[in-house]
Amino acid sequence: MWGRHPVLAALANPARRGMGRLLATPERAAEIEEGRLAHGHKIEVVEGQILTRMLPPGAVHQGLAFKVQPLEGVSLDDLADPAQGVIVMLDQLTDPQNVGAVFRSALAFGARGIVVQDRHAPALAGALAKAAVGATERLPHARVTNLSRALERLADLGWRAVGLDGSADQTLEEALDAQPTVLVMGSEGDGIRRLVAEHCDVLAKIPMPGGFESLNVSNAAAVALYEAARAQRG
Repeated sequence: MWGRHPVLAALANPARRGMGRLLATPERAAEIEEGRLAHGHKIEVVEGQILTRMLPPGAVHQGLAFKVQPLEGVSLDDLADPAQGVIVMLDQLTDPQNVGAVFRSALAFGARGIVVQDRHAPALAGALAKAAVGATERLPHARVTNLSRALERLADLGWRAVGLDGSADQTLEEALDAQPTVLVMGSEGDGIRRLVAEHCDVLAKIPMPGGFESLNVSNAAAVALYEAARAQRG
């Protein structure tokens, strides 16, 4: 991962202690040492041009990179029990920028965590971590094999699933309440898959009086999270 916010968040994450290779330009290394931000990690000082060549083309590293394995996540039960608040479930979102932005919004609006399918979700690193601005280090996530079965388990634990669907009859405001809520978001192209939608308690849409057809999925997630947080407050 690269960039100031993602790397500093990773260094501060207790789960990262003793892991990874920290690379920093001289200026960033001085900042980390002065602020005692390394949290036990050894700093390798490199010039900015060398760091640029080590990373993917176009990576805006801001003088910092951290070579480390992605976080493994937590179990679904650990994330969801006891049932309270809001969880976001992502159905086959594969664009790192969008997933990272959803993590950022979920953290900002106080969500409990995010559920993704292990075979169809990008690793929480690189461009995704950069887009999340450190949220992947602070917000727990669970990787599951089957989203439909995960929704069944969440229902057993007391969660109510609300799927976002632009063709739904109800609006989000109508569908949401103060119950523990799973917001299910589908991919931009296909939306929520049929079987996953069938496991939702209700499908709801974001009303768009401006007449524009749809929002980017990360923007839709931010709107949905705001509405869900408001509904949780009663």
